[in-house]
Amino acid sequence: MIKTAGQQTVRVAENLRGGDGAVTFHEFLSANDAFGTGRLFSKSLLPSGASIGSHSHDGEFEVYYVLSGVADVTDDGEVYQLHAGDMHLCPSGQTHSIKNNTSEDLEVIMLILYENPAHM
Repeated sequence: MIKTAGQQTVRVAENLRGGDGAVTFHEFLSANDAFGTGRLFSKSLLPSGASIGSHSHDGEFEVYYVLSGVADVTDDGEVYQLHAGDMHLCPSGQTHSIKNNTSEDLEVIMLILYENPAHM
């Protein structure tokens, strides 16, 4: 399968999970095309001041991989600053959030994948 940039879904979410501003999702793979492995496969853009509020995952986990910019990530209550090339994993049952506190855009690969008990 090939999906050109023009074939990918782009959506904007305002105040996601109680966060601030708008987050733009460039979904390069749909959940339907992912063979039941997950529900979010996105290059996401958080402009200055934008955030996704604190939330948890149950039966799934989320990965953030920073492409550019600086992310303030809260991981189960601890705040960390991530830069390009850094990764954050939020396992099932834990909470996290992400915020762009800089004047530059923040680009992050975001993946929400389902747990597979057969491999645990």
